[in-house]
Amino acid sequence: MKIASLFRTLASIALFFASIAFSPAYAQLRVEISGVGESQIPIAIASFADESVAPQQVTAIIKADLARSGMFKLVDSNTVLSESSTINYKEWRARGVDALAVGSVQRQPDGRINVRYRLLDVGKSAELSGFALADHPNNVRLTAHRIADDIYQKLTGVRGIFATRIAYVTKAGNGYRLEVADADGEGTRVALRSKEPIISPSWSPDGTKVAYVSFEARKPVVYVQNLVTSSRKVIANYKGSNSAPSWSPDGSKLAIALSRDGLTQVYMVNADGSGLRRLTDNQNINTEPRFSADGQSIYFTSDRSGGPQIYRMGLDGSSVQRVTFGGSYNISPRASPDGKLLAFISRRDGGFHLYTLDLSNGQELRLSDSARDESPSFSPNSKYIMFATESGRRGALSVVSVDGRAKHRLTTHAGDIREPTWGPFMK
Repeated sequence: MKIASLFRTLASIALFFASIAFSPAYAQLRVEISGVGESQIPIAIASFADESVAPQQVTAIIKADLARSGMFKLVDSNTVLSESSTINYKEWRARGVDALAVGSVQRQPDGRINVRYRLLDVGKSAELSGFALADHPNNVRLTAHRIADDIYQKLTGVRGIFATRIAYVTKAGNGYRLEVADADGEGTRVALRSKEPIISPSWSPDGTKVAYVSFEARKPVVYVQNLVTSSRKVIANYKGSNSAPSWSPDGSKLAIALSRDGLTQVYMVNADGSGLRRLTDNQNINTEPRFSADGQSIYFTSDRSGGPQIYRMGLDGSSVQRVTFGGSYNISPRASPDGKLLAFISRRDGGFHLYTLDLSNGQELRLSDSARDESPSFSPNSKYIMFATESGRRGALSVVSVDGRAKHRLTTHAGDIREPTWGPFMK
């Protein structure tokens, strides 16, 4: 098979998944945990005092967050403890608990919900952290996610990602939706509805905008949409295909793939659509550009070696180097925010699988046991990867830790979901 045909075949597979029909019922994503970390920290989350005054249970949200991470062993507390309760550390140590979270919930006269929280080191009989957050009742989930983030960071040394957001594409009947949700799949909001396909969403570094490709003009066109105002701007609408937008780390530019002059090539453009500049210029397909973590180079997919492989080049298109060598078909490069790993999709053993490449030593690691993986996206702390796959013949979103041990899946009874992208840390 010719190389160009291979790329077209891959595109056909993606469109096949995107076109699976399903019921237009609207639902939140459902979480299914299938794996945990090798070493888990035993922690107890006591029921926060008076949390019934809040529209949602704060402790249940915190527990669900920590369980999904695979990093914690949740020990049943079966008790209510506020931040001012007297703690019997000896009893908690006897139960094998290393850390204990306690707190309370209060409704203020202005209607806001005030959540107080303390994290305790049971072994040292000391406080590790604590704070109080007051917010609108609709933001109780966000408050709980922030507490879970604090627990994760204080006990692992790594910033938590529970208060971040994700974006993905769903298809309902003859319509498509670009949806934004909390990292746990709750709080779904529709950013865009269209009768034509939506693909390749990509978050801006400040989390206020999403770039994507829409076919509403009967051809692929790159847009940037402000998620706060819903306003949007055409970034690339040239002859042929306009695709694969990717933000620079500082948010000032986008790398895109255009076929305006024949075969698809990599270009760079300012975030407002001005200043288009071509980076690749050869008789090969060059596509799927992604900036490196430091913004000093761009990874992309090319068939210049006879089959799709991943390359890296400078911002001016110079110093091109091949990056992937394992397997004959490697696509969809995604650099981790810390710059240590490259996630990609590789066709091996009869399927498309998620892999990572250690950029310091070239070691590869297969992270999925599914066979139709696509669209990997790192969490902003570089510890997890979300990707599209299948569950029961429907599109699903899977999350796996970068060591491959902790796993969970986001599915919905409503049907097919694809094209995930994990948003940045929110300021």
